[in-house]
Amino acid sequence: MTMSDQNKTPQAEEQVNPEAVVDETANGAEQAEVAAEVDPIEALREENAALKDRALRTMAEMENLRRRTEKEVKDAKAYAVAGFARDMLVVNDNLGRAIDALPDDARENDENLKALVEGVEMVEREMLNHLEKHGVKRLSPEGDKFNPHFHQAMFEVPNTEVPNNTVVQVVQAGYVIGERVLRPAMVGVSKGGPKIAPVADKAAEPGSTVDKEA
Repeated sequence: MTMSDQNKTPQAEEQVNPEAVVDETANGAEQAEVAAEVDPIEALREENAALKDRALRTMAEMENLRRRTEKEVKDAKAYAVAGFARDMLVVNDNLGRAIDALPDDARENDENLKALVEGVEMVEREMLNHLEKHGVKRLSPEGDKFNPHFHQAMFEVPNTEVPNNTVVQVVQAGYVIGERVLRPAMVGVSKGGPKIAPVADKAAEPGSTVDKEA
């Protein structure tokens, strides 16, 4: 080992770059200036405004959720029996067909048959009364203007005495439950009569929705 190697110290080996020192000093000064320019009160105001906006949005979402839940619960209660009611309508129709199949003279001449018919009619009325307690109502559209929301046209009847598209015959009764059509009435409509002036369709007309859920 030479004398020159012995004279080298760690301090001598590490060389400091003056330009790097100047840059670090300048960056530190700029950061200090930026920190000094930020107003802590203004920063708190901005943070408060952001938190307030977030809270208002959350409250609005919760209110919308509450309203949707209330509507869903209300609809569930109102239309929970829709499938059962639709099945009972078939039974009620069969009772009516059984009564209609009997000749009028047989009802009058046979006391036993007359009593049977009266009993079946009573059962039919009682069933309709119980369905009505659950929001099911019968449609009686004969003489009304044909409405595709409530009626299903099965055929046309030439008739010049009543306005065109008037329900002149009901083949099968229709029913509504709440604001939904449980089953549209099957009807025959008139044609050839005077035309009826068009009426603006109401968007929120009760019963304008056909319930197709089972």
